[in-house]
Amino acid sequence: MTHTVKISKVVVGGDNPPLIIAGPCVIEDRDTTFRTAERLKEICSEAGLPLIFKCSYDKANRTSIRSYRGPGIDKGLRLLADIKSRLDISIISDVHSVEEVRTASEVLDMLQLPAFLCRQTDLIIAASNTGKPVNIKKGQFLAPWDIKNIIDKFVSTGNENLTITERGTSFGYNNLVVDFRAFPIMRSFGYPVIFDVTHSLQLPGGSGSSSGGQREFAAPLARAAAATGVDGFFMEVHHEPEKALCDGPNMIRLDEVQGLLKTIRSIHDLLKADR
Repeated sequence: MTHTVKISKVVVGGDNPPLIIAGPCVIEDRDTTFRTAERLKEICSEAGLPLIFKCSYDKANRTSIRSYRGPGIDKGLRLLADIKSRLDISIISDVHSVEEVRTASEVLDMLQLPAFLCRQTDLIIAASNTGKPVNIKKGQFLAPWDIKNIIDKFVSTGNENLTITERGTSFGYNNLVVDFRAFPIMRSFGYPVIFDVTHSLQLPGGSGSSSGGQREFAAPLARAAAATGVDGFFMEVHHEPEKALCDGPNMIRLDEVQGLLKTIRSIHDLLKADR
């Protein structure tokens, strides 16, 4: 069993219900972001699952120079702060550089380090030094046990408010695969493990100037991960994925989230009763 991490009013790990980190890939506009956050709060409340709302103010690693990145850190954080205040929910977003960390930490309840940056020592230390909870995504290029070195870097400051996210492993060209052995291996280091459902379905660069995806496999992969006893789920959702400005092919349709969370909760309860 993992130890617990407190993110504002939310607790993840231990024997707690799975944490849900969910929201659109990137801030597209104020209305869409607010409506999605409001609906996700309702859905998670009905399922009895804690929510941290996720939406990126900047997608710094888009495939093409022409791809939409978001409104940027200043405008994006103002919007996220407004959502946090008005809806009374915790929020998380990506930080990409040491320079971003202090500004972002003043607004976000939890910082997130993208998978491609998971070994950047200065960025890990800067995020850890804020004292805030941090979610670090395991790089697609790492084995599950490699996460131990990342954990050691992070906790070297004395901050143990850490979660690790599995988001698939590179498997040939433009493809990812999820090795379900990774979840118990990573949990063995004592920190909560999150399964990134939607990014595991990406086909990186698979559409030429953007990534493709296979959202039709979201439910079976999420069910399988729930059966391993993971501590939470990360999922990007959109009311119209076909029109999304980023990661549309692998995002879950908002009106399908309720059923998926009900299943995840049922599996969690079954495992808990069997212990």
